[in-house]
Amino acid sequence: MNIAVFTRSTPDTAAKVEVDGTGAVTWGDAATVVNPWDEYALEEAISRAKDTKGKATVIAIGPEMHNEALKHSLAMGMNEAVRVWDAALEGADALAYATVAAGVVNKIGDVDLVIAGKESVDVGTDQHIFQIARKLGWPMLSYVSQIIELDADAKTIKVERLLEQGKQVVTSKLPAVISVMKDINEPRYPSFIGIRKASKAEIPVWALGDLGVTLPAARTRVVTFKNLPPRDTTFELIEGGSPEELAAKLLDKLLEEKVL
Repeated sequence: MNIAVFTRSTPDTAAKVEVDGTGAVTWGDAATVVNPWDEYALEEAISRAKDTKGKATVIAIGPEMHNEALKHSLAMGMNEAVRVWDAALEGADALAYATVAAGVVNKIGDVDLVIAGKESVDVGTDQHIFQIARKLGWPMLSYVSQIIELDADAKTIKVERLLEQGKQVVTSKLPAVISVMKDINEPRYPSFIGIRKASKAEIPVWALGDLGVTLPAARTRVVTFKNLPPRDTTFELIEGGSPEELAAKLLDKLLEEKVL
C-alpha cells in the first residue's frame, strides 16, 4: 500500500507572529516546526505502510523553508520526500494548491491513501484537503479519530469520525483522502539515526512542468496583512474564604456586568 502525506513548516505555536513594516508576516528568529496536526498524519502513514509492507511518501508544496518539515518527516520514518515549488505558485490560493497536490499524487502513481492533518495552523484552514479529494475524484473522509480497518487487498478502509454530535463509523473504497485528529495516535520522536540520515537526504524539487498541470485562475487573493489592534484589558482578583463565597462573589460580578 502506497500512502502520501502533505505537510509544511509552520512557525512554532509559541512564536510571536506579527506583520512588519513592509506588510510581510514575520515571526522573528523563532524556529519553524512541522505543522503540529501533520505529526499525527505522518505517524499514521508510517505505521500503516509498515503494516502493509508498503511505502510512505511525504510531500510539501512551497519554498525551501519547508525542507525542514520534510527532513523531520524522514527522520520519523517516512520512506521518501518531495517538494514542489515554482515561481508561479507565489501567492497561490487553496484551489491552486489542491491542483498541484493532485498533480503530485498522480505523478507518484499507485497512491492508495492520502493522509492530512486536520488543518494547517499557520493559515487556520482545511479547505485545501477537501479540494485535493475533489481534484483527484476520490472519497473524502474528514475528522478521522481511528482507522478501524485498512484492507490492502480489498482496497477498502473503515474509519471512525469524530463529530460534534458524537462518533460515526464509515467504510469507503480506496483510493481515498482522509484528514486525521490528534486522538488517532501518539506521534513518535525521530531517532538519532533517523535525524542523521534525514540531514543527508537530497530532496527532489518538482516544478509545474514536471507535473504537467496548469494552475487555475485565482478565485481569491490576499490584499494585505494587518496586526490585530491592541486590547486594553484589566482584571480583578476575587478573594474569599471558601469556594462557596468565591462562587457567590463571582456570580454577583457576572450579574452586575450582565454577562448572565
